[in-house]
Amino acid sequence: WLNSRARAIKYRQENQEAVGGFFSQIGELYVVHHLWAYRDLQSREETRNAAWRKRGWDENVYYTVPLIRTMESRIMIPLKISPLQ
Repeated sequence: WLNSRARAIKYRQENQEAVGGFFSQIGELYVVHHLWAYRDLQSREETRNAAWRKRGWDENVYYTVPLIRTMESRIMIPLKISPLQ
């Protein structure tokens, strides 16, 4: 799984939206948290659609999606002091 995730990050690096990825080893094990930064929902959609046009992205998704048991998405608004403005 980690090798597939590393390849996926390479596909998504062009727009520099990755903020962080964290894996839990305490509590419920192997929970993965990805943080992405987008200007707005339109840029999120454009970035995600661009990934699908890249060769190999579909294969990466094919192998990693079956490993997901649950998934949540949340929109977080950065504070005025955040460098993610």
